[in-house]
Amino acid sequence: MNRRIAAVALAAGLALATTGTAHAAVTLSSGHADAIDIDWTGSALTLDVRDDTVVPGADRDPSTVTLNAVPASRTTVPSNPSYGFLGSPGSPVWILPQSQASGVLWAGFNTEGVPTGVLQGNTLAVKLVSVTGPAGFSVFTTGSFGTPTVWFDSGNGLPDSRTFAVNTHAHANWAFEAAGTYTAVFEVTATKAAGVAVTSGQKTYTFTVQP
Repeated sequence: MNRRIAAVALAAGLALATTGTAHAAVTLSSGHADAIDIDWTGSALTLDVRDDTVVPGADRDPSTVTLNAVPASRTTVPSNPSYGFLGSPGSPVWILPQSQASGVLWAGFNTEGVPTGVLQGNTLAVKLVSVTGPAGFSVFTTGSFGTPTVWFDSGNGLPDSRTFAVNTHAHANWAFEAAGTYTAVFEVTATKAAGVAVTSGQKTYTFTVQP
């Protein structure tokens, strides 16, 4: 009986490995991945990491993924005062960039898995609940004139929340103000068209930042 149970478990594990959802621990250091990938599964919001560094792409539980900022992502804080949320001008900062760069992780936000009409206003809220790490963590976009728009910033108090429309695929700059390991807790909330509140539940993300 024990051998039979073990065989069934092994077969289930092999079947899982061939599906679109993968649970093996991985580290993503380059290529495209939607770090915040939001889907509508059945009648619920789900939050995962969409890993497009493999073919076919895989949906991964955030708890099994390490998002890695390699040394090539290191830069310095601009002298422009509007970047003061990153620290003092000239100080080091590691950025997973808004625009794709060779050898660096390109991390996005994706709500294309949520169909039109299931949520009130066809919108949902992404909340950064908490962050632990050696220094500040933020997510921001940069416009055509170089002016930043801050989406999330651990340095000015949390939680932070930002509204996204469904059927959106967007990219932003993910910034880390020191090398080390960060954990960030995200949650997605919305209201169904019928008026019922829904949540993805809180998901913990791990980022490693190499000096």
